[in-house]
Amino acid sequence: MSDSTPTQIRLDHYPTGIPGDDAWNITHDPTPELVDGQVEVDVQLISIDPGMKGWITPMRSYMPPIEPGDVMRSFSIGPVTRTASDRFQVGDVVTGFLGVQTTAVVDARAVRPCDVSVAPMELHLGVLGMTGFTGYFGMLDIGRPEASHTVVVSAASGAVGSVAAQVAKRCGARVVGIAGGPDKCAYLVDDLGLDAAVDYKSTERSIADELAAATPNGIDVYFDNVGGEILEAVLQRINDHARIVLCGGISGYDDMAGAAGPAGYMKLVTTSSSMQGFTMKDYFHRIPEAFADLSGWVADGSLRHREHIVDGIERFPEALRMLFTGRNHGKLLLRP
Repeated sequence: MSDSTPTQIRLDHYPTGIPGDDAWNITHDPTPELVDGQVEVDVQLISIDPGMKGWITPMRSYMPPIEPGDVMRSFSIGPVTRTASDRFQVGDVVTGFLGVQTTAVVDARAVRPCDVSVAPMELHLGVLGMTGFTGYFGMLDIGRPEASHTVVVSAASGAVGSVAAQVAKRCGARVVGIAGGPDKCAYLVDDLGLDAAVDYKSTERSIADELAAATPNGIDVYFDNVGGEILEAVLQRINDHARIVLCGGISGYDDMAGAAGPAGYMKLVTTSSSMQGFTMKDYFHRIPEAFADLSGWVADGSLRHREHIVDGIERFPEALRMLFTGRNHGKLLLRP
Protein backbone atom coordinates (compact mmCIF):
# COMPACT_ATOMS: atom_id res chain seq x y z
CA MET A 1 0.00 0.00 0.00
CA SER A 2 1.09 3.55 -0.64
CA ASP A 3 0.11 4.62 2.92
CA SER A 4 -1.79 3.29 5.95
CA THR A 5 -5.13 4.86 4.99
CA PRO A 6 -7.44 2.43 3.17
CA THR A 7 -8.32 3.69 -0.28
CA GLN A 8 -11.02 2.49 -2.66
CA ILE A 9 -11.89 3.32 -6.26
CA ARG A 10 -15.68 3.26 -6.65
CA LEU A 11 -17.88 3.53 -9.72
CA ASP A 12 -19.73 6.86 -9.78
CA HIS A 13 -22.00 6.14 -12.76
CA TYR A 14 -22.19 3.93 -15.83
CA PRO A 15 -20.05 5.74 -18.41
CA THR A 16 -20.80 6.20 -22.07
CA GLY A 17 -17.82 5.03 -24.10
CA ILE A 18 -14.39 4.75 -22.54
CA PRO A 19 -14.67 6.01 -18.94
CA GLY A 20 -13.16 9.34 -18.01
CA ASP A 21 -11.97 10.44 -14.60
CA ASP A 22 -15.48 11.54 -13.64
CA ALA A 23 -16.74 7.94 -13.77
CA TRP A 24 -14.92 7.20 -10.51
CA ASN A 25 -14.83 8.30 -6.89
CA ILE A 26 -11.93 7.84 -4.51
CA THR A 27 -12.98 6.95 -0.95
CA HIS A 28 -11.11 6.20 2.26
CA ASP A 29 -13.53 4.00 4.17
CA PRO A 30 -12.12 2.12 7.16
CA THR A 31 -11.56 -1.60 6.80
CA PRO A 32 -14.45 -3.58 8.33
CA GLU A 33 -13.96 -6.06 11.14
CA LEU A 34 -13.62 -9.66 10.09
CA VAL A 35 -16.43 -12.14 10.53
CA ASP A 36 -15.95 -15.89 10.65
CA GLY A 37 -14.55 -17.25 7.39
CA GLN A 38 -13.09 -13.97 6.13
CA VAL A 39 -9.55 -12.75 5.50
CA GLU A 40 -8.04 -9.30 5.14
CA VAL A 41 -5.61 -8.82 2.27
CA ASP A 42 -3.04 -6.09 1.68
CA VAL A 43 -3.62 -5.52 -2.05
CA GLN A 44 -0.21 -5.08 -3.68
CA LEU A 45 -0.99 -5.47 -7.39
CA ILE A 46 -4.20 -4.98 -9.39
CA SER A 47 -4.84 -6.47 -12.81
CA ILE A 48 -6.10 -4.00 -15.44
CA ASP A 49 -8.13 -5.92 -18.02
CA PRO A 50 -10.35 -5.13 -21.03
CA GLY A 51 -13.17 -7.07 -19.38
CA MET A 52 -13.49 -4.24 -16.86
CA LYS A 53 -15.40 -2.26 -19.49
CA GLY A 54 -18.08 -4.94 -19.50
CA TRP A 55 -18.29 -4.89 -15.71
CA ILE A 56 -19.27 -1.19 -15.77
CA THR A 57 -21.78 -1.56 -18.61
CA PRO A 58 -25.39 -2.28 -17.54
CA MET A 59 -25.88 -5.21 -19.91
CA ARG A 60 -26.36 -8.93 -19.46
CA SER A 61 -22.97 -10.65 -19.60
CA TYR A 62 -21.01 -13.54 -18.11
CA MET A 63 -20.91 -11.58 -14.84
CA PRO A 64 -23.39 -9.00 -13.55
CA PRO A 65 -22.22 -5.38 -13.78
CA ILE A 66 -21.14 -3.68 -10.61
CA GLU A 67 -23.47 -1.03 -9.23
CA PRO A 68 -22.65 2.69 -8.91
CA GLY A 69 -21.09 3.15 -5.49
CA ASP A 70 -19.43 -0.27 -5.51
CA VAL A 71 -15.67 -0.77 -5.34
CA MET A 72 -14.45 -1.48 -8.87
CA ARG A 73 -14.09 -5.19 -9.52
CA SER A 74 -10.62 -6.52 -10.32
CA PHE A 75 -8.36 -9.50 -9.99
CA SER A 76 -5.77 -8.51 -7.43
CA ILE A 77 -3.08 -10.13 -5.30
CA GLY A 78 -1.43 -9.64 -1.94
CA PRO A 79 -0.61 -11.18 1.44
CA VAL A 80 -3.16 -12.01 4.12
CA THR A 81 -2.80 -9.56 7.02
CA ARG A 82 -5.63 -10.81 9.25
CA THR A 83 -7.56 -14.05 9.17
CA ALA A 84 -10.74 -15.50 10.62
CA SER A 85 -10.48 -18.63 8.50
CA ASP A 86 -8.55 -21.85 8.84
CA ARG A 87 -7.90 -21.79 5.07
CA PHE A 88 -5.14 -19.17 5.30
CA GLN A 89 -2.54 -17.90 7.71
CA VAL A 90 -1.19 -14.38 8.00
CA GLY A 91 1.46 -13.92 5.32
CA ASP A 92 -0.09 -16.30 2.78
CA VAL A 93 -0.30 -14.66 -0.65
CA VAL A 94 -3.72 -14.97 -2.29
CA THR A 95 -5.43 -13.78 -5.46
CA GLY A 96 -9.02 -13.30 -6.51
CA PHE A 97 -11.62 -10.58 -6.97
CA LEU A 98 -10.15 -8.27 -4.34
CA GLY A 99 -11.17 -5.04 -6.08
CA VAL A 100 -9.42 -1.79 -6.88
CA GLN A 101 -8.54 -0.88 -3.31
CA THR A 102 -5.57 -1.01 -1.00
CA THR A 103 -7.11 -3.36 1.58
CA ALA A 104 -9.74 -6.01 0.94
CA VAL A 105 -11.88 -8.10 3.28
CA VAL A 106 -13.30 -11.14 1.50
CA ASP A 107 -14.62 -14.62 2.08
CA ALA A 108 -11.60 -16.94 2.23
CA ARG A 109 -13.37 -19.31 -0.16
CA ALA A 110 -13.31 -16.60 -2.85
CA VAL A 111 -9.53 -16.46 -3.16
CA ARG A 112 -6.86 -19.00 -4.05
CA PRO A 113 -3.29 -19.30 -2.80
CA CYS A 114 -0.28 -18.23 -4.87
CA ASP A 115 3.15 -19.77 -4.45
CA VAL A 116 5.48 -16.80 -4.76
CA SER A 117 8.49 -19.14 -4.49
CA VAL A 118 7.56 -20.33 -7.99
CA ALA A 119 7.18 -16.84 -9.48
CA PRO A 120 6.80 -13.25 -8.26
CA MET A 121 3.36 -11.79 -7.66
CA GLU A 122 3.16 -9.92 -10.96
CA LEU A 123 3.35 -13.18 -12.89
CA HIS A 124 0.45 -14.63 -10.91
CA LEU A 125 -1.74 -11.86 -12.33
CA GLY A 126 -0.31 -12.21 -15.83
CA VAL A 127 1.26 -15.15 -17.61
CA LEU A 128 0.54 -17.43 -14.61
CA GLY A 129 -2.85 -15.88 -13.87
CA MET A 130 -6.22 -15.52 -15.51
CA THR A 131 -4.83 -13.81 -18.60
CA GLY A 132 -2.30 -16.57 -19.18
CA PHE A 133 -4.90 -19.25 -18.54
CA THR A 134 -7.23 -17.56 -21.02
CA GLY A 135 -4.66 -17.66 -23.80
CA TYR A 136 -3.74 -21.26 -22.95
CA PHE A 137 -7.24 -22.75 -22.91
CA GLY A 138 -8.60 -20.64 -25.76
CA MET A 139 -5.83 -21.70 -28.09
CA LEU A 140 -5.50 -25.36 -27.09
CA ASP A 141 -9.14 -26.26 -26.43
CA ILE A 142 -10.90 -24.21 -29.11
CA GLY A 143 -8.19 -23.27 -31.62
CA ARG A 144 -6.54 -26.70 -31.59
CA PRO A 145 -3.57 -25.67 -33.79
CA GLU A 146 -1.53 -28.23 -35.70
CA ALA A 147 1.88 -28.12 -37.34
CA SER A 148 0.37 -27.59 -40.79
CA HIS A 149 -1.78 -24.67 -39.70
CA THR A 150 -1.48 -20.92 -40.11
CA VAL A 151 -2.60 -19.26 -36.88
CA VAL A 152 -3.35 -15.54 -36.53
CA VAL A 153 -3.61 -13.80 -33.16
CA SER A 154 -4.84 -10.22 -32.74
CA ALA A 155 -3.57 -7.99 -29.92
CA ALA A 156 -0.69 -10.47 -29.95
CA SER A 157 1.66 -8.34 -27.85
CA GLY A 158 -0.90 -8.14 -25.05
CA ALA A 159 -1.16 -10.34 -21.98
CA VAL A 160 -3.62 -12.87 -23.41
CA GLY A 161 -2.56 -12.72 -27.05
CA SER A 162 1.13 -13.21 -26.34
CA VAL A 163 0.42 -16.45 -24.47
CA ALA A 164 -2.02 -17.70 -27.11
CA ALA A 165 0.51 -17.01 -29.88
CA GLN A 166 3.37 -18.75 -28.10
CA VAL A 167 1.19 -21.76 -27.29
CA ALA A 168 0.38 -22.06 -31.00
CA LYS A 169 4.10 -21.93 -31.82
CA ARG A 170 4.71 -24.76 -29.36
CA CYS A 171 2.23 -26.80 -31.40
CA GLY A 172 4.39 -26.25 -34.49
CA ALA A 173 2.03 -23.89 -36.32
CA ARG A 174 3.03 -20.91 -38.42
CA VAL A 175 1.94 -17.98 -36.27
CA VAL A 176 1.20 -14.43 -37.38
CA GLY A 177 0.66 -11.77 -34.72
CA ILE A 178 -1.25 -8.53 -35.17
CA ALA A 179 -0.21 -5.51 -33.10
CA GLY A 180 -0.09 -1.73 -33.31
CA GLY A 181 3.18 -0.06 -34.24
CA PRO A 182 6.66 -1.17 -35.34
CA ASP A 183 7.98 -1.66 -31.80
CA LYS A 184 5.26 -4.11 -30.84
CA CYS A 185 5.55 -5.92 -34.16
CA ALA A 186 9.31 -6.26 -33.70
CA TYR A 187 8.67 -7.68 -30.21
CA LEU A 188 6.41 -10.36 -31.69
CA VAL A 189 9.04 -11.60 -34.12
CA ASP A 190 12.29 -10.90 -32.29
CA ASP A 191 11.27 -11.73 -28.71
CA LEU A 192 8.29 -14.07 -28.97
CA GLY A 193 9.57 -15.90 -32.04
CA LEU A 194 6.47 -15.52 -34.20
CA ASP A 195 6.82 -16.09 -37.93
CA ALA A 196 5.39 -12.73 -39.02
CA ALA A 197 3.73 -9.61 -37.64
CA VAL A 198 1.05 -7.36 -39.07
CA ASP A 199 0.91 -3.70 -38.02
CA TYR A 200 -2.74 -2.70 -37.98
CA LYS A 201 -1.67 0.93 -37.65
CA SER A 202 0.27 0.85 -40.93
CA THR A 203 -0.56 3.71 -43.29
CA GLU A 204 1.06 2.05 -46.28
CA ARG A 205 -1.46 -0.74 -46.85
CA SER A 206 -4.89 -1.73 -45.56
CA ILE A 207 -5.19 -4.35 -42.86
CA ALA A 208 -6.69 -6.68 -45.47
CA ASP A 209 -3.64 -6.29 -47.72
CA GLU A 210 -1.21 -6.65 -44.81
CA LEU A 211 -2.98 -9.81 -43.68
CA ALA A 212 -3.05 -11.27 -47.19
CA ALA A 213 0.70 -10.78 -47.54
CA ALA A 214 1.37 -12.44 -44.17
CA THR A 215 -0.95 -15.42 -44.75
CA PRO A 216 -0.38 -16.61 -48.35
CA ASN A 217 -1.87 -20.02 -47.52
CA GLY A 218 -4.95 -18.68 -45.77
CA ILE A 219 -5.87 -18.90 -42.09
CA ASP A 220 -6.73 -22.05 -40.17
CA VAL A 221 -7.06 -20.65 -36.64
CA TYR A 222 -7.78 -17.09 -35.55
CA PHE A 223 -7.59 -16.03 -31.89
CA ASP A 224 -9.62 -12.82 -31.75
CA ASN A 225 -9.13 -10.18 -29.08
CA VAL A 226 -10.36 -7.15 -31.01
CA GLY A 227 -13.28 -7.84 -33.38
CA GLY A 228 -14.18 -5.08 -35.84
CA GLU A 229 -12.27 -4.50 -39.06
CA ILE A 230 -9.60 -7.09 -38.25
CA LEU A 231 -12.16 -9.85 -37.75
CA GLU A 232 -13.76 -8.84 -41.07
CA ALA A 233 -10.40 -9.13 -42.84
CA VAL A 234 -9.66 -12.52 -41.27
CA LEU A 235 -13.02 -13.95 -42.31
CA GLN A 236 -12.17 -13.31 -45.94
CA ARG A 237 -9.03 -15.47 -45.61
CA ILE A 238 -10.18 -18.48 -43.60
CA ASN A 239 -9.58 -21.96 -44.96
CA ASP A 240 -12.05 -24.85 -44.87
CA HIS A 241 -12.83 -26.00 -41.34
CA ALA A 242 -11.12 -22.99 -39.79
CA ARG A 243 -11.72 -22.18 -36.14
CA ILE A 244 -12.20 -18.66 -34.83
CA VAL A 245 -11.71 -18.26 -31.10
CA LEU A 246 -13.65 -15.28 -29.73
CA CYS A 247 -11.87 -14.02 -26.65
CA GLY A 248 -12.65 -10.30 -26.79
CA GLY A 249 -13.63 -7.40 -28.99
CA ILE A 250 -11.79 -4.39 -27.65
CA SER A 251 -12.33 -2.39 -30.85
CA GLY A 252 -16.02 -2.12 -29.95
CA TYR A 253 -15.76 -1.57 -26.21
CA ASP A 254 -16.41 2.15 -26.56
CA ASP A 255 -19.97 1.32 -27.69
CA MET A 256 -20.78 -2.15 -26.40
CA ALA A 257 -24.54 -1.68 -26.72
CA GLY A 258 -24.21 -0.76 -30.39
CA ALA A 259 -21.58 -3.31 -31.40
CA ALA A 260 -22.36 -4.97 -34.73
CA GLY A 261 -21.49 -8.47 -35.88
CA PRO A 262 -19.14 -9.21 -38.79
CA ALA A 263 -20.59 -8.60 -42.25
CA GLY A 264 -18.61 -11.51 -43.69
CA TYR A 265 -19.91 -14.18 -41.34
CA MET A 266 -21.31 -16.25 -44.23
CA LYS A 267 -17.71 -17.33 -44.89
CA LEU A 268 -18.25 -19.61 -41.90
CA VAL A 269 -20.94 -21.40 -43.90
CA THR A 270 -19.07 -21.66 -47.19
CA THR A 271 -15.91 -22.97 -45.50
CA SER A 272 -17.65 -25.18 -42.92
CA SER A 273 -15.84 -23.20 -40.23
CA SER A 274 -16.71 -22.42 -36.62
CA MET A 275 -16.65 -19.36 -34.38
CA GLN A 276 -16.77 -19.97 -30.65
CA GLY A 277 -16.62 -17.63 -27.70
CA PHE A 278 -15.49 -18.49 -24.19
CA THR A 279 -14.56 -17.04 -20.82
CA MET A 280 -12.41 -18.40 -18.03
CA LYS A 281 -15.49 -19.40 -16.03
CA ASP A 282 -15.60 -22.43 -18.33
CA TYR A 283 -12.16 -23.48 -17.12
CA PHE A 284 -11.83 -22.65 -13.42
CA HIS A 285 -11.75 -26.36 -12.56
CA ARG A 286 -8.76 -26.87 -14.88
CA ILE A 287 -6.54 -24.05 -13.60
CA PRO A 288 -3.96 -26.46 -12.06
CA GLU A 289 -3.45 -28.04 -15.49
CA ALA A 290 -2.69 -24.68 -17.12
CA PHE A 291 -0.55 -23.50 -14.24
CA ALA A 292 1.63 -26.61 -14.39
CA ASP A 293 2.38 -26.17 -18.09
CA LEU A 294 2.75 -22.38 -18.09
CA SER A 295 4.95 -22.24 -14.98
CA GLY A 296 7.21 -24.92 -16.45
CA TRP A 297 7.58 -22.99 -19.69
CA VAL A 298 8.28 -19.76 -17.82
CA ALA A 299 10.88 -21.52 -15.68
CA ASP A 300 12.75 -22.94 -18.67
CA GLY A 301 12.62 -19.62 -20.52
CA SER A 302 10.56 -20.87 -23.46
CA LEU A 303 7.50 -18.73 -22.63
CA ARG A 304 8.30 -15.03 -22.81
CA HIS A 305 6.32 -12.37 -20.99
CA ARG A 306 6.35 -8.66 -20.30
CA GLU A 307 4.70 -6.60 -17.56
CA HIS A 308 3.78 -2.90 -17.59
CA ILE A 309 3.28 -1.57 -14.06
CA VAL A 310 1.62 1.77 -13.24
CA ASP A 311 2.17 3.13 -9.71
CA GLY A 312 -0.50 4.82 -7.60
CA ILE A 313 -4.08 3.71 -7.02
CA GLU A 314 -5.30 7.19 -7.98
CA ARG A 315 -4.02 6.48 -11.51
CA PHE A 316 -6.54 3.67 -12.06
CA PRO A 317 -8.71 5.71 -14.49
CA GLU A 318 -5.62 6.55 -16.56
CA ALA A 319 -4.39 2.96 -16.48
CA LEU A 320 -7.73 1.59 -17.66
CA ARG A 321 -7.77 3.98 -20.62
CA MET A 322 -4.29 2.82 -21.61
CA LEU A 323 -5.81 -0.50 -22.66
CA PHE A 324 -8.00 1.18 -25.24
CA THR A 325 -5.30 3.42 -26.68
CA GLY A 326 -2.60 0.78 -26.85
CA ARG A 327 -0.21 2.70 -24.61
CA ASN A 328 0.68 -0.35 -22.55
CA HIS A 329 3.15 -2.97 -23.70
CA GLY A 330 2.54 -6.29 -21.98
CA LYS A 331 0.43 -7.25 -19.00
CA LEU A 332 -0.93 -4.03 -17.46
CA LEU A 333 -0.84 -3.88 -13.67
CA LEU A 334 -1.54 -1.19 -11.09
CA ARG A 335 0.56 -1.04 -7.92
CA PRO A 336 -1.40 0.84 -5.23
